[in-house]
Amino acid sequence: MSDDFNFDGKSSRTRSGGGMQLFDMLSILVLILTCCMGAYFAFIFINPASSFNFLPPGVGGGGFQPPTATITPLQLQATWTASPTIESTPSNTPRPTFTPFFTNTPFSLVPPTRTPRPTSTPKAPFGATTSQVESTLIHPDLLCAWAGIGGTVVDANNSPIVGQVVVLRGSLDGKTIEQQTVSGINKEYGQSGFEFVLGNAPIESTLLYVQLVDLSGIPLSDKISVKTSSDCTKNLVLVRFKKR
Repeated sequence: MSDDFNFDGKSSRTRSGGGMQLFDMLSILVLILTCCMGAYFAFIFINPASSFNFLPPGVGGGGFQPPTATITPLQLQATWTASPTIESTPSNTPRPTFTPFFTNTPFSLVPPTRTPRPTSTPKAPFGATTSQVESTLIHPDLLCAWAGIGGTVVDANNSPIVGQVVVLRGSLDGKTIEQQTVSGINKEYGQSGFEFVLGNAPIESTLLYVQLVDLSGIPLSDKISVKTSSDCTKNLVLVRFKKR
C-alpha cells in the first residue's frame, strides 16, 4: 500500500514500532503501581493496626476517633423550700405629732401708713445758771444771819425783763415751800431782780427748784434745781434766767 512507504523507500511501520514499546512499558509500570497502592490501602483499611500502617489509630494523636458517648441521667428539679423569716421585736414607734392647720394671713393691697417720727420737745424759751456766793454781797449788814435765793431775768440781749413771775417750790428742813415773786421788785440784784428769803441762818437743802412761768402758770423755763448750803460763805444762791 502507498501509505506504508516514504519517499526514501523506508517503511513507516518499522520506524514507529520502537516508540510504542516505550509508552507501553510506562503504562504497564503505572498500572502495576496503581494495583499495589490499591492493594495497600485495602490491606490497611481491613487491618488498620498493621505494622505497615504508617499512621496507626491511637498513635501520635493522628487518628480520628469519634467521641465517647456519655450518658447523663435525667434529674428532677429540686422542690422549692420557703426560707425562714426572722421575726424582729417590734419597736415603739412614736405617734405622729399633730400639725396645726395653716391660718390665713391677711393681705392688703393698701400700703401701711407711715408712722410719724416723734417730734422733738421744744426747749423752754428761758434757760438759767446758778452759783453759791456769800450773802454779804447783797446784805452786808446781816453777815451770816441770813439764807436765801435771788437773781435776775434778762432777754437774749441781756436786757432786764421786769414783771416776770418766778416761783420757788420744794421742801426745806422737812417743810413744804411754795413761794412766788415778780422780777423787778428787788433792785439790789438789778433792774429785774427777785429774791426768796429762806431763814435767818444758813441751811442745807437739795429738794428746792425755781422756775419762770407766765401769768397763767404755764412754764417758761425748766425746773432749775437749787442747792443751799450751811456754809456762811455760800448762804446765797444766785439764779440768772436768760431768754434763749
